[in-house]
Amino acid sequence: MIVRYTGILTNVTEDSVIVERDGVAREVLVPAYALIDLAPMRGEEVTLHTTELFEGSQSSGNLVPRMLGFVCEEDRNFFSRFVGVKGIGPRKALKALAMPVRKIATWIETSDAKSLASLPGIGKRAAELMIASLKGKLGAFAIPAEGSEAIGQVLSNAQKDALDVLLAWGDTRSDAQRFLQRAGELEPGLETPEDWVRVAYRVKTGAVGS
Repeated sequence: MIVRYTGILTNVTEDSVIVERDGVAREVLVPAYALIDLAPMRGEEVTLHTTELFEGSQSSGNLVPRMLGFVCEEDRNFFSRFVGVKGIGPRKALKALAMPVRKIATWIETSDAKSLASLPGIGKRAAELMIASLKGKLGAFAIPAEGSEAIGQVLSNAQKDALDVLLAWGDTRSDAQRFLQRAGELEPGLETPEDWVRVAYRVKTGAVGS
C-alpha cells in the first residue's frame, strides 16, 4: 500500500486532486477541508499521506482502486478511526471532514453533537453515534484545553514570526500551530523564525515525521 505520495498538483476538483509524477497522473480523493488548502498550490509539488481502498461490488468483479490523501499523517490516522463509525463510509467521511480534524475531534471529545450535526451529510443521529463510538479516544487529535502548555497558547517571538509566515502561505492557524509544535518536538534547539519555518515546512510536507 502506498502511504505517502509526492508529485505536482495539476488540478483540483470537487472532491479530489490530480497529482502527476513521472508522467503518471493520479486522482487522489481528499477531505473537503483540504481542498481549500490545496487549491492555491496548483503547479507546485505536494506530499500527501495516503491510504487505498476499493470501491464497487466484489461479487460482480467490478472493483475500482481509489487513493485517499491527507495533508498530514495525523489527519490520515484520524480518518481511520472516523470511518469506523457505523454508517460513515469513506466517501461520506471525506465529505464530512469540511472542518480541520482537530476541531472535529474536539467536538467529539466535548460531546458537541450540535456542531457535529452541522457537518455535510451528518445529522443528529450520526453525530450521536460518533460521540458514543469515539469519545475518550481522540484526545491526541483534539485542540488542547485552555491553560495547557501547547504551542499556540504561549509563543516565543520567534514562534510568533514563524506562525505569521505559515499563515501567509495559506495554512490554517490550527495546522500552522500543529506544524510548529511538532517542529519543536523534533528539534528542541530551534531559535530563529527561519529555523522554525524550515522545520515546520518539513513537517508539513512529510519530509520528517508529522
